[in-house]
Amino acid sequence: MAAIPVHVIGAGLAGSEAAWQIASAGVPVVLHEMRPLRATEAHRTPDFAELVCSNSFRADDPLLSAVGLLHEEMRRAGSLILAAGDAHRLPAGGALAVDREGFSAEVTRRLEAHPLVTVRREEVPCLPPPDRGRAIVATGPLTAPALAEDIRRLTGEDSLAFFDAIAPIVHRDSIDMDIAWMQSRYGKGEGADYINCPLDRAQYEAFLAALLAAEKTAFREWETGTPYFEGCLPIEVMAERGPDTLRWGPMKPVGLRDPRTGRRPYAVVQLRQDNALGTLWNMVGFQTKLKHAEQVRVFRMIPGLGRAEFARLGGLHRNTFLNSPRLLDPLLRLKAAPHIRFAGQVTGVEGYVESAAIGLLAGRFAAAEARGEAPAPPPPETALGALLAHITGGARAETFQPMNVNFGLFPPLPGAPRGRERKRAYCERALRAVDAWLGRPHVLPAPREAA
Repeated sequence: MAAIPVHVIGAGLAGSEAAWQIASAGVPVVLHEMRPLRATEAHRTPDFAELVCSNSFRADDPLLSAVGLLHEEMRRAGSLILAAGDAHRLPAGGALAVDREGFSAEVTRRLEAHPLVTVRREEVPCLPPPDRGRAIVATGPLTAPALAEDIRRLTGEDSLAFFDAIAPIVHRDSIDMDIAWMQSRYGKGEGADYINCPLDRAQYEAFLAALLAAEKTAFREWETGTPYFEGCLPIEVMAERGPDTLRWGPMKPVGLRDPRTGRRPYAVVQLRQDNALGTLWNMVGFQTKLKHAEQVRVFRMIPGLGRAEFARLGGLHRNTFLNSPRLLDPLLRLKAAPHIRFAGQVTGVEGYVESAAIGLLAGRFAAAEARGEAPAPPPPETALGALLAHITGGARAETFQPMNVNFGLFPPLPGAPRGRERKRAYCERALRAVDAWLGRPHVLPAPREAA
């Protein structure tokens, strides 16, 4: 009796990687891709894993960079995306940049040539029923409307296909607590649920002027038809409505008292814990369309954030993603329909490599189940495991937003030094753990120049 194939919907980075992992494990896979029969607003070719924005996979140093570490872990796990990226690498200092056409053609060629991969160029308008076998949905931020509506119907979620407003996230250990303090307004909740950064009048007015003058990013042509939501306006749009709009909005100081002065500050920026580890803190109400360099410059004007390190900068763009901490189990299965997994950007990860990494995990998990084995998730000390843990429970479902891999997602390393040595300690721990997970001898790579 022939083995039941796993169906993978979407041949982007995540779907291509998932299909490769399944087939490499000896399990047949059907890869569904609607292009070129149905085009999207962003894609230009029928090739798999097309890079629609940058051609960079970002920093490639496995001992100093969280994304470089993720590259290395994926290489060790037999990633097709990293193999094709390495084969079509372009000069880019310490970054992994690729010839986008050669890269996508390589991914397409290798999948189409694999004897266990069947490619079907067709649109899948709805989630497959259980009698079709296991399926992985990897349709990304441009999920076709019919499929998006079916996902919404099954999950009951409204977090699909709209402008998601992203506020910056700050590493907790980069906040100056000699200036900031812990307190909830009027002592509500646990009484000290927020980190508060105070501004006097002069600081507020200087911040407001810098915010209004800062350079903003423009919407892409296909994003312009989706409106803002009043409940999640960009902070610069609020600032344009008048000088006191922010001070009586997300920066209102009522119910707070600065312990250094004993008085209420003129304005305040609050940060709320964003992950279960307590290593990441979200700037409340600070969703923005400022360019990234401008965000760093302007937000470091806030007292207490002068040396802030950002795990994620703010943004506002059309996106399609699930509230994964609420909807997915630790093996990426949809709780309401466990025969279906999700992978890639639709799960709430940000970035090419992160999307492919979740595809890699979904593929390995589905292949293990197809062989009658119990899937083993990677340890949380690894980049793969930290990313997986974040989207399937480590992040707060109430404030969940897309995230790149960063060291703030990793379990703390007690006694680790600061700076480069701290990053190296995290990477070395991760590579020991990933080699053990893969059952391979541990090898420490040579460091590469940082991008």
